[in-house]
Parts: sequence; C-alpha cells; structure tokens
Amino acid sequence: MTIKHFLEFNDITRDEFDYLMNRTRDIKAKFKRYEPYYPLQDRTLVMIFEKASTRTRLSFEAGMHQLGGSAIYLNTRDSQLGRGEPVEDAAQVISRMCDIVMIRTYEQEIVERFANHSRVPVINGLTNEYHPCQTLADIFTFIEHRGDIQGKTVAWVGDGNNVCATWLQAAELLDFKVNIATPSDYNIDVSKVNIKGTHHEWFADPMKACEGADIVTTDVWTSMGFEDENKARRKAFADFQVDAEMMAVANPEAVFMHCLPAHRGEEVSAEVIDGPQSVVWDEAENRLHTQKALMEFLMLGRK
Repeated sequence: MTIKHFLEFNDITRDEFDYLMNRTRDIKAKFKRYEPYYPLQDRTLVMIFEKASTRTRLSFEAGMHQLGGSAIYLNTRDSQLGRGEPVEDAAQVISRMCDIVMIRTYEQEIVERFANHSRVPVINGLTNEYHPCQTLADIFTFIEHRGDIQGKTVAWVGDGNNVCATWLQAAELLDFKVNIATPSDYNIDVSKVNIKGTHHEWFADPMKACEGADIVTTDVWTSMGFEDENKARRKAFADFQVDAEMMAVANPEAVFMHCLPAHRGEEVSAEVIDGPQSVVWDEAENRLHTQKALMEFLMLGRK
C-alpha cells in the first residue's frame, strides 16, 4: 500500500481536493449536530512542534480526539529530535508507534526527509516554505460563503511567505488567480514554489492588486524566525496594510481572510478584520474540520 503524505498543496489532485471538501462539509455537520463519529478509534496522532502554535495544535489535537483517536504532543526541546538525533532515525522510530504524524517546523526539507523514512502518513503543519493545511481551510471557508473558487481572484497583500506560496499552488490546481502585492525586497521566489506560473500576477501597488478581488488576504509582516527583521519590515510594509480603502475597490462581495494571529494596525486595520467582510473566525474554526477530513482520508482512504 502506498503511503500518502500532505507536505504541500501539490500533494493532492483536483479529485482528491473535491473529495476533501465534501468530507469536510459532512464532518463539520456532524460536529455541529453533536453527532458522535469515531472512525479513528484506537488510532494515534503524533504532533511534533519546533515552531510554537495555538491553532495548529488545538485543531489537530481536538480533531483527533473528536474522531475517536488520541494525540501525543512532542516538542523538539523535550525530545531527541532537539538533541541531534537524525530526522531519518526519528521517523523510523516514531512511525512504528503511531498511525499518523504532523510536523510543524522550519525547513521543508525536514518534513520531506521525515516522510521519506516514515511508515505512516505525514502532514506538514507549517514550514518556512508552505502552510498547506491553512490554505485547505481558507478555500473551504470561501466555498461555504461564496461557492466555487474556480475563476475567482485572490489578492495577497504583504509578505511573500509560506501562505502566499501555498495559495499559488492552490491557484494552479483549482484554476483561480492570485494577485501578489509585496514590497520589492519581500517578493516570493516563484521558482522555488513548484508551479508553472500561469495563475498569478505581480502588483507594486496593493490597491491595484485588490481591484475586483473576491478574496483579500494577508499575514503578519514578521513571521516566526524573522523577529530580528521586525523594525525593517515595519518600515518596508508601511503602505501594505489592508484597510477599508483596499476592501472598497475589491468585489463588493469580497471576503477578508487572515491565518492569525493578527496585529491590528499593522498588516490589517481593526475596521477590516472586525468588519462585516471578515471571515477570519470561520476560517480559524475550519482548520479543525478540514484537518479531520484530511486525517481520515490519509489513514482510511475514501469513505
């Protein structure tokens, strides 16, 4: 049996994406009805964290319990992984003692090396390069609110980071467009994103990027691991705050997204994130539901 991993958005096909969206809808409906559903009874998820987290840990841990399984938290400070044990050795040991692994770390290479030596599915909970679970939840949220994302336009305003990279992969798979507006020194290197490059456009002016957009989304200006750059980044990103003026030039039905945590007054104004077009709280909750569908799929296949 071939083990399927989810290390970047490209790891799923369009058909698998459609399946995951349908399963997410059904699993969320069960959750809202307080209907017990335990397909992962006696299954164990190991969560390995090198980067701190609120939503990732909570959504995976709660999700695994809600599906009848159990979750074990490992921090690299408290395990041999943080004391120099080769990733390959850790993968072989850990994957013999559990049914699925989620890793939140710095380099994408780490999750890839782990997956190459794992006996069980591995999920990327975030790396410097990609954040596929976040984009899975974001798109499900858009579908809930506005329907099919095919042919739509996403305006990415701010840092050309891991979430931006994942949106670019999703755009090619699902046939929508990403307008990218970043300061010149913080552009995303598309050559490293593993895409053909036919579904995005660059904008120096974030207002232009937002014109007619169906989703306006952003992230913090300083991601984990780049704290030393905070002062320089605040200066470089001064004109890239998503505010009411940007939302006003977007599609009147546009939604605002943010993967959180957010800094009001920096990458987004309070008026926008707390306003009527914001879907950030649904977006955060949907991490739970999409990841439950994902774990079920990776361990049990199609239901």
